[in-house]
Amino acid sequence: MAVSIRIDSNLPQVERLFKAIRQLGANPQPVLQDIAFLGENSTRARFRSQTSPDGQRWKPSLRAQLSGGKTLTKDGHLGDSIASQADDQEAAWGTNRVYAAIHQFGGIVRAKGSGGLRFNIPGIGWRNKRQVQITARPFLGLSDNDRQDILDLVSDHLSNLIRRSAPGGA
Repeated sequence: MAVSIRIDSNLPQVERLFKAIRQLGANPQPVLQDIAFLGENSTRARFRSQTSPDGQRWKPSLRAQLSGGKTLTKDGHLGDSIASQADDQEAAWGTNRVYAAIHQFGGIVRAKGSGGLRFNIPGIGWRNKRQVQITARPFLGLSDNDRQDILDLVSDHLSNLIRRSAPGGA
């Protein structure tokens, strides 16, 4: 699962700036790499702040409530798996963890076998369930600050291109 920003994105201001970058004959990959890195870092920060892109706090998990720690960070694998990449068409960041979608969107996890889902609840012990409801805890996406930071990055990049292409530009 990944967040992707393409030049034909839903950020029309950024799209117009990318069009100007291409008209100047410049490769947009450097600024797309900066955007991907920004998205990766912003997503990693959500694991520290325990908030979704819209600023809402995640509902604490039962494990975090009973034994302390942070939600979605028991072993740190999900947060540590956040990575980014970019080419001359898009900036993308996300995770390769197959369980990421259930945490991002929430949903019901059902047992495949007759034994049910078996898990240990700290201080309570082992429990079997046929299904469990997972609360959505969005970590991928763009916050209002991310949108503004992306716009600023692309605007700065375009300004630098114009300055360098001007006669006597550096």
